[in-house]
Amino acid sequence: MNFRRFQEERELKNLSPRAAFSAKSRGRVRPEEEDPTRTCYQRDRDRIIYSKAFRRLMHKTQVFISPEGDHYRTRLTHTLEVSQIARSIARGLLLNEDLAEAVALGHDIGHAPFGHAGEYALDEVLVKYCGERFAHPRHSIRIVDHLERPGGLNLTYETRDGIAGHSKGRTPMNGDSMPSFITLEGEVVFYSDRVAYINHDIDDALRSGLISLSDIPPGPVALLGDTLSVRVNRMVQNIVNTSRDSEHTGMSRDFAEATDELKEFLFKKVYVGSEAKAEEGKAQRLLKDLFEYFMKHPEGVPESFFTMMDLSPGDEKQRARAICDYIAGMSDRYALQLFDEIFVPRAWRRL
Repeated sequence: MNFRRFQEERELKNLSPRAAFSAKSRGRVRPEEEDPTRTCYQRDRDRIIYSKAFRRLMHKTQVFISPEGDHYRTRLTHTLEVSQIARSIARGLLLNEDLAEAVALGHDIGHAPFGHAGEYALDEVLVKYCGERFAHPRHSIRIVDHLERPGGLNLTYETRDGIAGHSKGRTPMNGDSMPSFITLEGEVVFYSDRVAYINHDIDDALRSGLISLSDIPPGPVALLGDTLSVRVNRMVQNIVNTSRDSEHTGMSRDFAEATDELKEFLFKKVYVGSEAKAEEGKAQRLLKDLFEYFMKHPEGVPESFFTMMDLSPGDEKQRARAICDYIAGMSDRYALQLFDEIFVPRAWRRL
């Protein structure tokens, strides 16, 4: 018995007609022989989980840079929470849970060290030397297509599309500026990302003492709930109920407005100018200093960052591109360790 085919037939029978069926995938850039056990989206999920870039998310900033304490979110725990929410919504809408999970697990794989502060620093130097912009969704695709291993992970078109389009910034929940996805599963992850980060960032901000329960806007609390678990559950249920008979994924208007109010609250109280962001300037200078150092000393960059993309250290633009790839892949603690090794003087003593 070919278990993959059994699963594909089960999808065709049991999922919504709007779902992305494994048997009807647009395929991969490089055709491969199908796995006898796993569907194409299950293989995508597994390739992402086993990648080095995924493991490094464990030591990359979500909001708080190098927080003291074991209970603050990292980029990895954020990714896992997005995955859980996306699977719940996909299941409720009879969509392809495996595709939603694969997209969710890969959606932040291209984040730089130190969160968005690191992203801004790399964007600045990449514009300076290459005339290109650095954005973590594009870098995620660069990783899965080229950098993770020779030839990349060769993911399906649907998974790559979901990863490439997930970035949302401060756009409204149901706004017209939402990226266009070729699958509803990609839309599900877009919404799951916001549900996850709004709620867990409030939780972390409460834990840190940056905000108190009384600071949270009362309107959203009355509608969405006063605890993380209640809010997440109500948001997921609202997305499922609102989207079940709709062409696209979304929230009801009142839930979307309440969610946007919580998002703006976080920008004002946590994301911009708060005590939690006091170290971001240092983090940006650290990455820029590393970048400029390697521009002068490209021999310090692993050779694979040049050979995988056929880049030349002698060409300034290509050298900058390879160095950006190298630094973007670093964990927070590796960047700190490398900076210490390069720039911090050691005490001299006679042997």
